[in-house]
Amino acid sequence: MEKYEQFERVFSHFDSNNDGKISPEELCQCVADMAAEEAEAAVALMDSDGDGLLSLEDFVKIVEGAGEEERQSDLMAAFKLYAPEGSSCITAESLKRMLSRLGERRSVHDCKNMIATFDLNGDGVLNFDEFKIMMSSAC
Repeated sequence: MEKYEQFERVFSHFDSNNDGKISPEELCQCVADMAAEEAEAAVALMDSDGDGLLSLEDFVKIVEGAGEEERQSDLMAAFKLYAPEGSSCITAESLKRMLSRLGERRSVHDCKNMIATFDLNGDGVLNFDEFKIMMSSAC
């Protein structure tokens, strides 16, 4: 079987409603232990046309792995969405605000707990390195 056909077959498994796109909800259904906010962040990070869904091309790019420089650039762009303007970290409040924009209602307490999972230095916020670890565990 050709490599691209294999990607299509796996993509079809993820695309449960057969609309040609993978939604964050579909991603959650297929990836064990992935929380809704992690799926939304992963889709937002890799969605090339901004429709909030992953196309087959986006999916292939994820599976094959983008070049490290492009990946770093994409991660930095995603990080900036969550970090307050001019800040070098994601706070519980900024995480709550971004999740709210994505339609996910969480309390500041919930956001502090989410941050604590990946807060390696214990300062209560996520820096870019911690964010990269969080995103790599989500994908």
